[in-house]
Amino acid sequence: MQFKNLRGIREDNDIKQKDIAKYLNVSQNTYSQYETGVISLTAEVLIKLADYYNVSVDYLLDRTDKPNINK
Repeated sequence: MQFKNLRGIREDNDIKQKDIAKYLNVSQNTYSQYETGVISLTAEVLIKLADYYNVSVDYLLDRTDKPNINK
């Protein structure tokens, strides 16, 4: 499953795959495979990405189109 919000938020923030991969301590290829759904996202990676972008995990998983975190 391809995650359009995950790719979109990265592109909207002008962040290159290699830069977010470095933040996650994975290769650029691994990160690319996260975005395209070839490799499943782990809970740890999802949480790190949600914290990095300050959005909800549901947004990153395309379960909502609202990036705001409900508090």
